[in-house]
Amino acid sequence: MSLKVLYFASLKEYLDKGEDSVDLPPNVKTVAELKDFLGAHDPKLKEAFATMPRLRFAVNQEMATGSSAVKDGDEVAIFPPVTGG
Repeated sequence: MSLKVLYFASLKEYLDKGEDSVDLPPNVKTVAELKDFLGAHDPKLKEAFATMPRLRFAVNQEMATGSSAVKDGDEVAIFPPVTGG
């Protein structure tokens, strides 16, 4: 399974990249499992997840929770909470 992962705002700056293409094993089926997989395979992401615990996720431009499903071809966005004014 292959996904496109997008990074935004301070997370994008911290990682010094805006996106990744990720090939996932078949056992990764949710946003929480994706987060665990990314952290296990990228030390910088693991550190970001630890220091930015309030990150938000969206799957195909729809807000997602840890139990939200991910499937082949999805686009997953990861971003810190933001406020507007």
